[in-house]
Amino acid sequence: MTPIPLELLPLTAEVGAGGRLQVGGCDVVDLAAELGTPLFVYDEDHLRSRCREAVAAFGAGATYAAKAFLCRAMAALVHEEGMGLDVASGGELHVALAAGVPASRLVLHGNNKSEGELARALEVGVGRIVVDSHDELDRIEALVRAGAHPPRVLVRVTPGVEAHTHVYVMTGQADSKFGFGLASGAAGEAVRRAQASPAMELFGVHAHIGSNVFLLSSFAQAVEVLADFVVPLGLPELSLGGGLGVAYVEGEQAPTITAWAGVLTKACAEAGICSRLAVEPGRAIAAAAALTLYTVGTIKEVDGIRTYVSVDGGMSDNPRPVLYGSGYEAFLPRATAAERPRTVRVVGKHCESGDVVVHEARVPVDLAVGDILATPVTGAYGHSMASTYNKVPRPAVVFVSGGDARVVVRRETLDDLLGLDC
Repeated sequence: MTPIPLELLPLTAEVGAGGRLQVGGCDVVDLAAELGTPLFVYDEDHLRSRCREAVAAFGAGATYAAKAFLCRAMAALVHEEGMGLDVASGGELHVALAAGVPASRLVLHGNNKSEGELARALEVGVGRIVVDSHDELDRIEALVRAGAHPPRVLVRVTPGVEAHTHVYVMTGQADSKFGFGLASGAAGEAVRRAQASPAMELFGVHAHIGSNVFLLSSFAQAVEVLADFVVPLGLPELSLGGGLGVAYVEGEQAPTITAWAGVLTKACAEAGICSRLAVEPGRAIAAAAALTLYTVGTIKEVDGIRTYVSVDGGMSDNPRPVLYGSGYEAFLPRATAAERPRTVRVVGKHCESGDVVVHEARVPVDLAVGDILATPVTGAYGHSMASTYNKVPRPAVVFVSGGDARVVVRRETLDDLLGLDC
């Protein structure tokens, strides 16, 4: 029955006159009226604050995982604040370069990089490539034989650490599509091959245990497991990936980037690892910076069983509840501090029974058709995983700061949906 916890809202969120929510000095209900819904509203000051915290904690090793949320404005912001960018496809690479990010500040990831993606990365001179298979090593060697400049590479190691998170976002266990297994000896074989190859410079080791991890001890465990492998190599860099969790619902507590850095630094020091530490936070930078605004279209009581509240978005702008069973909160930004005693299921407009935005949403008793309903902590993996399912155009993205709002991704139009048709 409690109001929405303010700690789930972006950094500059304030309850203004009449209980209306302001973010970045902008009334979010007014933003919805002006720009339409669904709408992603990002607190630019929140994004910059998290970037600065990461740089203060990890220095030059702080690298933003662009898969969490990327557009040219976001890439430029991250670069301005001193972070590098981890790009996981040729498309993400293209966006980062288009935003003016120097290629030397980019790290290219991916478990199945195409020859074209690798060729482009070598052509522009990306800072590092995280190699994930022997097939990829073959491709790099062929490109260098054809005249490309040898890149710096990190070998991705699967440490065999099972983080306490959803099975779909666990990446550190032995049975994984990512990387070279440590226990099997595959990682050692890959390192020896990279060291011996004139087509590349082995610059370091990379390991990533999963996403939305709350237990810092899981990261410390990964360091302990990797130490015997990493220390004798004496390589310049050890990247421990990203995966730091964030709080999505009331009662969750997530560690800060600063606390994460303290645990990793201490674990590396105790293990005798002298390589520069690099990390790739994405969710921890972007998630809590944004909220999604929807318009309520129908409210349906089903035989005293449940109340369904349908909004004008759904799994096309936030697939995480469908993919992972992820939980969210909901509230009315016209009455931010209102009690929320009524329990409803917030659903989207798509032709799927599983199109659920919030399974058990607590809302004010006076929720009505036409209301703007907000879900916080949607800045990561909402817009980046958005689709045009049922040919629903993707939402706009607006950055707010100091009372100004700037649209950084325009709303897709119906004609955009025809743009690729032949």
